[in-house]
Amino acid sequence: MKTDNLQRFLNSFGKNVIKQSRASLTRNKKNVSKELYNSLRFEVEEDGENFTVKFFMLGYGTFVDKGVSGNKTIQQYKSWTGKTQASPFKYTNKMPPPSMLDKWIVKKGLAPREKGGQFTARKSLQFLIARKIKLHGIKSISFFQRPLGLALETFGKDLLESVGKDLTATIDGVTKDFPTQNN
Repeated sequence: MKTDNLQRFLNSFGKNVIKQSRASLTRNKKNVSKELYNSLRFEVEEDGENFTVKFFMLGYGTFVDKGVSGNKTIQQYKSWTGKTQASPFKYTNKMPPPSMLDKWIVKKGLAPREKGGQFTARKSLQFLIARKIKLHGIKSISFFQRPLGLALETFGKDLLESVGKDLTATIDGVTKDFPTQNN
């Protein structure tokens, strides 16, 4: 069976999800280093008669998408089905390494001052932010879940039409190959 329309449809679906996910990252100001933004991609794989759309992102993208619960606060996210669920990730007895926050603090331009007007030491700021993350977690933004759900809802209606066009093209191609009978 010809599958040109279906492949075009699945590529359009993947591009739409990635575009909306990137827009959500930017809108939610989760785009400090652009690494996660640039890592978002998709592939349409064909395996005989089956097609699969696979999405890829950096590993920490799942934490940004679904959030991470802290010791005191349970974070929730909206799944692609639209249901609100508790984050599957949680800080229990350890906090994130404060040193991992250094580049983020610099890129964000955070430099609070103490009462005397002196800048707070960056190591102190790293520790305070890491402790807050341990206690309250990382808020979910569902930057990937929401666009995926919307695309499935929107594009799902058009999927049957694409398959129908491919089926019609295949049938037309088969009937052209049959010799006509002259009676």
